Amino acid sequence: MKDICRSIPDTPAHQLMDQCMMVNRHLRYVMERKLSKTGVYRSQHQILMHLARHPKASQKDIARFHGVSTATVAVTLKKLEKGGYIQKIVDEKDNRFHQVCLTEKGEKVVADSFQIFHQMEECMFHGFSEEDYQVMGELFNRIYQNLQKELPARTEREDL
Repeated sequence: MKDICRSIPDTPAHQLMDQCMMVNRHLRYVMERKLSKTGVYRSQHQILMHLARHPKASQKDIARFHGVSTATVAVTLKKLEKGGYIQKIVDEKDNRFHQVCLTEKGEKVVADSFQIFHQMEECMFHGFSEEDYQVMGELFNRIYQNLQKELPARTEREDL
């Protein structure tokens, strides 16, 4: 195994990929620690944030947006409803259709989370200029587009 590792060239691209993975791991760790204070887990948190942006979304809408099955979303919604973060409202036109809405408790988590996100953005991008934002955005878009070529159309995932 050591011979294989020694044969991997230490190119600028490889170093950047290592840095990207390191930043991603650290950001995820820091965010999970800060967001854990809100009382919800990551997948639950993602759904609450989605509902803040898309009030009265359906379970199907949420699943489609996150690229997961409706069954996966159903499990998370059940936990959020039991915790008092959301409520389901039966659609007046179709009683098979439920709209998912934030409760006051859910709205508080979203407000706290937005504050945490803002603080993290300030920390991460301290000292960045408008030009830095533009260049970095363009570079990330190019990386994303290159990665898109590596995979077929997006398929459902089972994890949020």
